[in-house]
Amino acid sequence: MKCFGLIGHPLGHSFSARYFAEKFAAEGIDARYDNFDLDDIGEVATLRRLSGFNVTIPYKQAVIPYLDGMSDEARAIGAVNTVRVENGCFYGYNTDVIGFRESLRDWLSEDNASVRSALVLGTGGASKAVYYALTQLGIAWQLVSRMPKEGCLTYNDLRKDTSILASTALIVNCTPLGTFPNVDTCPDLPYESLNPAIRLYDLVYNPEETLFLRRGREQGCPVKNGLEMLHRQAEAAWKIWTL
Repeated sequence: MKCFGLIGHPLGHSFSARYFAEKFAAEGIDARYDNFDLDDIGEVATLRRLSGFNVTIPYKQAVIPYLDGMSDEARAIGAVNTVRVENGCFYGYNTDVIGFRESLRDWLSEDNASVRSALVLGTGGASKAVYYALTQLGIAWQLVSRMPKEGCLTYNDLRKDTSILASTALIVNCTPLGTFPNVDTCPDLPYESLNPAIRLYDLVYNPEETLFLRRGREQGCPVKNGLEMLHRQAEAAWKIWTL
């Protein structure tokens, strides 16, 4: 039996194990998928017995020094969410970019929406895949951070100058804010300045509707969570593991 898994910390929010358990049962695959809640990324070295694993917050960048190789795309993005294990060696890939890009493209095509600009909330590993995909789709993007950083707006900037929100068509939450069980948190946006011309995409999928999405929906914004992205990136990971 081949064994796969997910590393991160904490992992109580993740649906990946359920997704793969259902996939293996439905397709008659002799394999298992377990969660590995690692207190320290150094513990990843104990997982060389696996055939592959996914990587989630906060290790999408921290795992890179432990890899024996990376795909060109993962190297360009600077973050890894999928690792193939071959002869005890770790090879890193990024399927988040596939999951996000394809789910966003399908969402926009549903009503022929035109999006030319986006705000990307967060500066971690997930955001790197998101703005890489936005670039591929020809959508200009701007990072938003809690703390002042070079090349980033802050939430305070958005409150001071509401024209920034008015000129964007898409806001993508790449932070863990709102993830179960901390469902009463959300990015510190001036939600009262949102309007129905702005789409909100949350990479979080548990809960189904985060506070970020609910506050946007209450302003008339079209909203989408990250569950389809999860499914698409998981299938892309499976292809990598079974090459």
